[in-house]
Amino acid sequence: MTLTRAVLCIWAAFLVSCSDQPPPVPSLGDAYAGPTTLTLRQDLAPKSPTTATVNHGDKLAIIEFRHRLVKVRTAQGAEGWTDTRQLLMPAQMDALRAMAESASRFPSQGAVTVFESLNLHTEPNRASPSFGQIPENGKADVIGHRLTPRVQRAEAATPLPVKPPTRRKAKPKSSQAKIGPPPRPPAPKLPQNWQALSVPKAEAAAPAPPPPPPAPVAMDDWSLIRTHDGKVGWVLTRPLNMAIPDEVAQYAEGHRITSYFPLGEVHDGDTTKSNWLWTTITKGGEPYEFDSFRVFVWSLKHHRYETAYIERNVVGHYPVQVTNAGAQPSFSVVIEGVDGNLYRKTYSFDSYRIHMVAKELYKPDSPSSAPELAHGFVKGAASNAPAQPDIKRSWYAQLRDRVHRFLR
Repeated sequence: MTLTRAVLCIWAAFLVSCSDQPPPVPSLGDAYAGPTTLTLRQDLAPKSPTTATVNHGDKLAIIEFRHRLVKVRTAQGAEGWTDTRQLLMPAQMDALRAMAESASRFPSQGAVTVFESLNLHTEPNRASPSFGQIPENGKADVIGHRLTPRVQRAEAATPLPVKPPTRRKAKPKSSQAKIGPPPRPPAPKLPQNWQALSVPKAEAAAPAPPPPPPAPVAMDDWSLIRTHDGKVGWVLTRPLNMAIPDEVAQYAEGHRITSYFPLGEVHDGDTTKSNWLWTTITKGGEPYEFDSFRVFVWSLKHHRYETAYIERNVVGHYPVQVTNAGAQPSFSVVIEGVDGNLYRKTYSFDSYRIHMVAKELYKPDSPSSAPELAHGFVKGAASNAPAQPDIKRSWYAQLRDRVHRFLR
């Protein structure tokens, strides 16, 4: 039995040594496919035959670089060329997975719909890989916002080879004697007013015009969204439409709705209506998320929506939080103060009356609580166990309580 096993091992080694296939090229590193589907080409030309097709997140081995192109090998052994911009490094893939895992605790700022398919990007950048897609009329939840410059990555031009200058062949030396050059002519005489001409002019030179101001940098609004199947990615904010009912959205007055939340229900006969809180912004391209917030209530007298509370000209940031537990809903918004600090203001919603019940200094989560979110994936994500605010009743609430006690 031992002799038979030794013969088989020697025979297998002989067959391997006689194989015509060269050994595989050693790997230079690992990468992951960025887009939903990535096509690998046989040669560097973009129209060369396809060798393999991989999906988002598939691990690839890098075996060769050629400028911006890279040759990779799949787990099945297929090799092909692709663009480096379509690949994700291991650190980027880990950050993307960590963002998807931690996004489950980020509060939704409202559901959005898209009228046409929209790509999900790994970063808030037009040139970043897209790893998913929201279908037409699909829905997702907004959980973050970021403003980034619209950078157009121009490809570097390949320098043309410079042809070395040709040297002229030297003429053979003549055996005859060289004849020297003719004598120089005499220098011209100075003009009679040479002294007046040598005096500098007293007039000062005109000042140079100031340089033109730099052109403004074009910016893009990006939203971090979470799909119903758990994917988290960046999309351009412009194609998104908040899915708030039209009977409320008609009061936007041309402003863009950035978040919305229901605040309890009202029963009007056989009809049930919801009260709403929303935040809006006058125009995009701002580093904050809203400049106004408003509460709509359903009027049982007029059978329509009416404004119960509104604040304008604020600098507001995500996240907006709403608590509908109990008979008295409440909501809180993060507002930038005149001192430059962020404050979370908490409001109680008592029937048709809204009044502020707390104001505290707001500190976003530390980067350690959400991996790789420090450079802008989510600003101000809510923690798992938020601290209870130190409630300070406003003067309006105190006056209202005194009036109620006096009327009793």
